[in-house]
Amino acid sequence: MPAKATAKATKAAKSSMSDQHKQALAIGREESRAVRRYLDALEAHKPKRGRKRTADGIARRLRQIDQRLEAADPLTRVNLLQEKMNLENELATKRESVDLAALEEGFIAAAKGYSDRKGITWAAWRAAGVDASVLTKAGIPRTRS
Repeated sequence: MPAKATAKATKAAKSSMSDQHKQALAIGREESRAVRRYLDALEAHKPKRGRKRTADGIARRLRQIDQRLEAADPLTRVNLLQEKMNLENELATKRESVDLAALEEGFIAAAKGYSDRKGITWAAWRAAGVDASVLTKAGIPRTRS
């Protein structure tokens, strides 16, 4: 019987999180969200190699695919259908507008605390594609002591 009493006493001894701890967790979640959104936007808008496709060029290719689909053999049809889906997704992405400036502001506000907490260096941020001027605005030092 003493074993049960000890387990209950241990469980009762644990207290709930303090308001300060809950607030620190909430701040950490918000900073993580701001950093993630900015990095995702950077990744999505990273310059790609080759000639840029315009919305008109994509629409033209979609029309060509639609014309070829009727007479295509099954293997060609599946390839054309996949290309059509890829082009439609690309066209939808082009139509979406992302407010990179607002995401950058959120990153600037959150990056210093996030970096300090996670031990992320200037070099790591640069390798991830974050511009040096943004890191300077965020107050992230070039070196760690």
